[in-house]
Amino acid sequence: MNKTLLLILCDFLLLTLLALTRWDAATPAKPAPAVATQNAGAGSAASPEQDMIAVMKLSLEDEQSRRDALARDLAQTETLKTAAEQAGAKLSATLTETQANAEKLDRALALTRADAETERARAEQLARDLAVRASEAKRQQEDIAKLEQAEATARRRAEDLSVTVKVAEKEKALLTEQTTLLRAEVATERAERQRVQQTTVELVQGVGQLAEQSSALKREIIESRPINANTLFTAFLERRIATRFTAARTSFFGPVDRSRETNTVLAGDGRDTIALLHVDDTPFSWTEQNGQADWERLALSLTRSGVTVAAGRVDFLSSDPRLVALPLTAEQAGSLKSEAYLIALEPFKFPEAVLISAGGKGYGELPFKLDPANPGYVQVDNRLVRRLFGDFSPSRGDLVLSKTGELLGIMVNTGTCALITNFLPQKTLTLGNNLKATPTGPLLEEVAARYRRLPARLQ
Repeated sequence: MNKTLLLILCDFLLLTLLALTRWDAATPAKPAPAVATQNAGAGSAASPEQDMIAVMKLSLEDEQSRRDALARDLAQTETLKTAAEQAGAKLSATLTETQANAEKLDRALALTRADAETERARAEQLARDLAVRASEAKRQQEDIAKLEQAEATARRRAEDLSVTVKVAEKEKALLTEQTTLLRAEVATERAERQRVQQTTVELVQGVGQLAEQSSALKREIIESRPINANTLFTAFLERRIATRFTAARTSFFGPVDRSRETNTVLAGDGRDTIALLHVDDTPFSWTEQNGQADWERLALSLTRSGVTVAAGRVDFLSSDPRLVALPLTAEQAGSLKSEAYLIALEPFKFPEAVLISAGGKGYGELPFKLDPANPGYVQVDNRLVRRLFGDFSPSRGDLVLSKTGELLGIMVNTGTCALITNFLPQKTLTLGNNLKATPTGPLLEEVAARYRRLPARLQ
């Protein structure tokens, strides 16, 4: 501890004691016997100044003793300080050495850690290499096992092939012997087969002739056998197709719409398939006197069993202008699934025909006769209709079938049937939703003029 600081502390303590001492209550110390005797001889009581001096002496003595004690403590403190400084110097030297050792240890530890990291990385790489080598060794072992298995299998196959070769050689020897024996038998068999083939050819020719004769006889029997009218009408009901013909145009008085619906059938000539209509079943009329109007939209659809197809055009047949044909493609005809009526090759084989009226409302049998003046027509006497079924009377558009179930024609009026022998068109009209670019009036007027040129009996 600093000496100056120690003296300041001692002065502060002395001043504090002097400030806290109560001088008015202080009791003076008893004088020594010798002093008491002197005081007794000098006088009976001491003065106050003497008491103060005595007290101050005592205080000084106490202060001196304290200072001596403090001096001793200070000397001891100096000794301790010196020892502490020496110990601190030793500790500082030791600390410096320890720090140097710590730095060395840190550097050694860092090197050791780096070496450890290197060793660990090396160990990990070694472990990976060992794993790869172990995997490779395992794969090689598996390959060796497979090779051994394949080798064993190949050995067994070789042994089997060796046995098979030996057996084949024995069989070859046996077959050689058998071949020699069979050659003679084959020669004999060949000669016998030739004789049999010649006989078979003769039999086949005879059978073919018999089959041709039988087919011709069967066809002749079928063609010569009339079909019951009930059967023909039932077949018509199964084959009929619903048609809808719509037309629209704009006139001075506003839009004009026409619609016609009827039932018809498909007809075929062995190559083409059409649907037949009478002109009265269409929006057209050949009796109009002011010429044929231009239609802006014409559409025609055929429906059967939920399937609907649209016709792309209509043909006015050359045999009669009132016969309207709707050509169909093979795909369209197939989708309707209706068997087509073939046109009659011998229309006059039977003197009677079956008439089906109004798309299936009635039917009946009636006689017909040729019209020498008009070869393409036959005259029907509707007064002689026999076995009439249904509430109807013959009218235009009725379908006429031969007794063999073939198509004869269509009634063009109440007493005349136009025969259908081909599907040659006289005029063709394209259908569509926008026909302004191709006016329909001139074409329809030309067909109507052809109708008006017919004899009055046929109209």
